[in-house]
Amino acid sequence: MQIVITNGCVEYDGEPVLTEINFAVRENEKIAVVGRNGCGKTTLLRALTGEVDMIKGTGGADFGFHKTGAPVVGCLKQTFEAEDGRTIEEELLTAYSELTETERDMAAALEAVERDGSEENAGAYSRLHERFETLGGYTYKKEYRTALKRFGFAESDLSRPLREFSGGQRTKLALLKLLLSKPQVLLLDEPTNHLDLGAVEWLEDYLMKYRGSCVIVSHDRMFLDKIVNVVYEIEYGETRRYTGNYTAFAAQKKENYERELKDSLMRKKEVERLSALVERFRYKANKAKMAQAKLRHIERIGDTSAPRAADSSVFRGAFAPERETVENAIVCERLRFGYGGVPLGELDTVVKRGEKLGIIGDNGCGKSTLVKTLMKKIPAVSGESRFGLHASVGYFDQTMTQNFSPLTVLEDFRNDFPNMTDGEARTALGAFLFSGEDVFKTVGELSGGEKVRLALCKIFRRRPNILVLDEPTNHMDMPGRDALEKLLADYVGTVVAVSHDRYFINRVCGRLAVFESGGLKLYDCGYAEYEKLRPREAEDEAAPAAGERKPAVKKKYVSPLRERDRKLHRIGVLEEKIAVINTRVAEISRALAEDAEVYSDYLKVAELTAEKEELEAKEAPLMEEWSALVEEVG
Repeated sequence: MQIVITNGCVEYDGEPVLTEINFAVRENEKIAVVGRNGCGKTTLLRALTGEVDMIKGTGGADFGFHKTGAPVVGCLKQTFEAEDGRTIEEELLTAYSELTETERDMAAALEAVERDGSEENAGAYSRLHERFETLGGYTYKKEYRTALKRFGFAESDLSRPLREFSGGQRTKLALLKLLLSKPQVLLLDEPTNHLDLGAVEWLEDYLMKYRGSCVIVSHDRMFLDKIVNVVYEIEYGETRRYTGNYTAFAAQKKENYERELKDSLMRKKEVERLSALVERFRYKANKAKMAQAKLRHIERIGDTSAPRAADSSVFRGAFAPERETVENAIVCERLRFGYGGVPLGELDTVVKRGEKLGIIGDNGCGKSTLVKTLMKKIPAVSGESRFGLHASVGYFDQTMTQNFSPLTVLEDFRNDFPNMTDGEARTALGAFLFSGEDVFKTVGELSGGEKVRLALCKIFRRRPNILVLDEPTNHMDMPGRDALEKLLADYVGTVVAVSHDRYFINRVCGRLAVFESGGLKLYDCGYAEYEKLRPREAEDEAAPAAGERKPAVKKKYVSPLRERDRKLHRIGVLEEKIAVINTRVAEISRALAEDAEVYSDYLKVAELTAEKEELEAKEAPLMEEWSALVEEVG
């Protein structure tokens, strides 16, 4: 266990944000922190770094904040603190400071061996080589080059100074540098924001293999499903721990509530039964002791109130289009789209009535340009697109979250629907969580998520039969995304949706238009099937460009004495590692065979069996290397 917070509280201006924090980060755990917008997720990360102060919470336990083993905690900062004149490669190499220092020491030690092949010099070199290998010395250059490529940078960017890159690119570099520095505990706040699909997939793979612990705040549910094994939910100012990924958490939360509700009803019924007995016998002398015993039993039962319902308030609504379109809802005939006459892609297809088409691809590839062309906001480069007869289109544009109107929510809504009464308007807005005094906020005061809800409320009120949505889930928390997904899944009209939220696309869309290296390609399947079909980029280092030659590797003299000593040292290291594994495997085997508390607990049996199999898998390559080295040294 590395970090433990018990009954902590964080306040801002005397108002509690988190009232009862019980949180633990254990070795190699991948933890998600989830909750409604504004619940305190980022505040919890800042508490873990010590950036904000904690006091005793509202729980009964004593307050405690303990770190064991002095873990190194790395957190992504909002600003990238680096020298502008430093190149990308120089900046990334600072993440490998221990390794590069070892590499320099190893080179010096090798020169000493070549001058004097004494046992002392050979041993010093062997120890440094072992450390260099352990730190990943033979793979680190490939690691940061591959990562840089997947984050959208070119090999040639390595030599460019940081001042030549935009703020967004520098933020990506800050995340990359943090990951490569490999702290024992990694704190990531919305790490997938602004990352292309390729970069997100690289990050998923990297974090799944990461040997340290991670605490991740993210609205990307597919990302969390692939990576995390623990979820902490923040609700009503308190934290609660669940085992498993995001999908497992959602199922457990529902089961826990239903079980707690059932238990509370049973306790309430038992208290009512016992209370009736007490009332019946309390005034009878020969039954007084029994009545007192029943009263004590009621006290032991304790609280019978129902569990607090989840904070699941979401916008709601089920709407049908006012009328249907013809069968061919959207027709694109060799539609080439782009800016300034420069095409970004071509689409030649028919979207049928009731189809739901998802558009995905890397940042800047032309997704928004395509939907703006469909909506005639910008002209086509060539070809044409048209909506079918009787089409009524509802269009959600990302820029709707940049509405800073001084009108109130109610006034803004009534402007679009002047024939509605105030009561009708407030009912419509209430379905999208604008109730009470909320309708008198100015539009400019609303959060990004609230502006999205207001825009969707207007769109759905018109009951269109075609929806064109450009990143509708941006700024939404998870319950909001779930509600929108359900609404769209039940919607009988036609949908064209651009989104970087793969979970949303997978749940809503049965057909995809994907921007790939070869252009825009159509897939007649959902995202889960597409993941299995699509080509993956090779993870190998990029080959040198045409005309470029790889530098020749200078051969160094290695004395036979030094090489034998190195192998003997390696044999000793391998024997120690194999002995540790064998000892633990023997302990597990003994427990499974002899310990009744273990072999009668199927969960414990499964856990120990899995650990044993993992250890045996680790031992096999070590034994193979040990055998080869023993044979070589005779």
